[in-house]
Amino acid sequence: MWASLAIVLPVFGLIGLGYAARRLGLVSDATGEGLSDFVFTLSVPCLIFRTLARAELPAVQPWGYWIAYFAAVAIVWALASLAAGRFFHVGRTEAVVAGFAAGQANTVLVGIPLILKAYGEEGAVPLFLLVAIHLPVIMVAGTLLVEGRRAPLVGIAKRLLLHPVILALFAGLLGRFTAAALPEPLWQIIDFLANAAVPCSLVAMGIALHRYGMGAGWRLPALITALKLIVQPLIVLVLATQVFTMPRAWSGVAVLFAACPCGINAYLFAERYREGVAIVSGAVALSTALALFTTVLWLQVLGVG
Repeated sequence: MWASLAIVLPVFGLIGLGYAARRLGLVSDATGEGLSDFVFTLSVPCLIFRTLARAELPAVQPWGYWIAYFAAVAIVWALASLAAGRFFHVGRTEAVVAGFAAGQANTVLVGIPLILKAYGEEGAVPLFLLVAIHLPVIMVAGTLLVEGRRAPLVGIAKRLLLHPVILALFAGLLGRFTAAALPEPLWQIIDFLANAAVPCSLVAMGIALHRYGMGAGWRLPALITALKLIVQPLIVLVLATQVFTMPRAWSGVAVLFAACPCGINAYLFAERYREGVAIVSGAVALSTALALFTTVLWLQVLGVG
């Protein structure tokens, strides 16, 4: 238990520090937005590039790994959307937003720091392989569910291809062939930026949480939180350990990835359609607060720490 807490407390301690700094007026929302921009556009892409350029990648595609994770995403997404429409009587778009929030994890600001601390370099490759396809799959699915046949697939593809995380993935794969030719000063710059990813992302998350309240009440956000923090990782655990065969670190990364709180991309998705914003903001705030405790539980289950 204490070993698991030693993994979790520094991560959520930095989130709490960012929240407290904003609460006390030491920093502004603009500070958090700027820090998030730095993390998304420079720091995390450098971390992904460095990892993929130097890591040993699997010789074949880990289909069981993909299926274990995304099957769980599909199940909790469907459950959240169905419950939101049938029991909370929200509209179609808001139901999709609720499902998006239940399925989409806070990968960059919480997932990467947490999983790297838990599994170290052993977990870096499965982590970033999942990060690479997580955003495209979730965004395309959400857009298609809201807009149906009217969804601008070319526009979606263009936005995804220009996303810093996706660009970093391609650069990292290319870097596997050119890494030796890169000068040492350039590697030092990449290392500086990559090493800043973890603390900066966590502080930025804490600042962002100050903006999110429980404007939609607590019942639907609580349901989304339960699906995100308990049901989704449980499904992944069963599939990754009982149905498919994969290294222990890979199954553990998939479970912890699923156990991350609701992601900020869900909030941005809701803002785009101007529906379900209050639902998502409540789910982001509540799931992030409770993830401190549920993450310790999952670390115990996985035997990490």
